[in-house]
Parts: sequence; C-alpha cells; structure tokens
Amino acid sequence: MIDFSILTEHWGMYMDGFVNTIKASLIALVASFVLGTVFAVFRIAPVRVLNAIGAAYVEFIRNIPLILVVFFMFVGLPVVGIRLNPFMAGTVGLTIYTSAFIAETLRAGIASVPKGQMEAGRSSGFGYVETMRYIVLPQAVKMVIPPLGNQFLNLIKNSSVLGVIAGLDLMYYGDLVSSATFVTFDVYIFVALFYLVLTIPLSLGVRHLERRMARAR
Repeated sequence: MIDFSILTEHWGMYMDGFVNTIKASLIALVASFVLGTVFAVFRIAPVRVLNAIGAAYVEFIRNIPLILVVFFMFVGLPVVGIRLNPFMAGTVGLTIYTSAFIAETLRAGIASVPKGQMEAGRSSGFGYVETMRYIVLPQAVKMVIPPLGNQFLNLIKNSSVLGVIAGLDLMYYGDLVSSATFVTFDVYIFVALFYLVLTIPLSLGVRHLERRMARAR
C-alpha cells in the first residue's frame, strides 16, 4: 500500500516543486514558441544566410541530448563569465531545446500553407514580414496544433531535467523527500501524480481545440 503520510508530511516540499515546475514550464513554453517561430521563419526565408542559420540551429539542437544543453547553461556559461542559478539555467536549456522542435513543427505548417497566400499578401502591399505575421503564420499554427500540443506536453515532462542541477522542481524536491524518508517508490508515485495534474488537462485541452478547429473547417 502507498504510504500517504509521506505526501501529507512533506506537502510543502511537493507544492514548492510543483509551483516551480509550473513556472519553468510556462516560461519555457512562451520563450520556446517565440524562439521556435523565429527559426522556423529563418528556415523558409528568401535569404540563404538565414536559411543556413535556421537549419544549423535546428539540426544541431535536435540531435544532442537535453541534459547536455542544460549542463552547458549551468556549467559551460560560467567559463565565459555568465552565471545562471540552477532554476534559470535549466529553464533556458529547456527553452533552447524545445524551440528547435517547435521550429521544425512550424516550418512544416508554413510549408503546408498554399503559396498563393504569400503572393496575395505581397500583392496587397504587405512586406514579407507582415505577410508572414498576419497571413501565413496564423494559418500555419492552426494546422499544427496537435504536434505543437505534443511538444508542450513533452516540455512539461522534460522539465524534470532541472532536478539534475538542483533546479527546485518536482524531481528535485522528490529527491529530497526520498533522501529524508529513505523511501523511493511511494515518493516518486506522488511526483508522477503531480505531473499528471499538469499534463492530463493540457492533453484534453489540445484534443478539444483540435476538434473545434476541425469543425470550423
């Protein structure tokens, strides 16, 4: 049987980790979407230098482990004089890593928008950036809502990497509770339940939005 006294006696620690996980996830979600959008546009921009930068960023980041990105932020940046606390180092690493996947997802969405939309915007007097912002990107985002939702779900789960560098998230406080109680299974079951509190509503929300978008078409 699961010992619920572990949860009640260490409720404050679990809640601290839960709140910090929400903070890290929200910051990384917004920042990675913005950064991913920029690099997605770079990849299809009519400028070869931007294409190369976008492709290099996406391919490099997508093909290395998340934990290496986080370690670079936490251990590597101080070598050049940039010091981030564990929470910020983990959040920045999570942002950079997720943005590469979002960039590729959005690039696919942009590619699926009929080319006539860009031509129509340009013929109406919009510049390239304005056409992309007001005409192409909104349509692209609608088309890739399901994979974007999956990336956001992965982001929340990947936030557990903060625990490796004492980033004050759920996994970090779970480790502290486990060390204090000498219990592992029960402690991490409760950690998993807190993650489910975050991921299940988001998953249901994405499905609901997907159905609404399908009906609207």
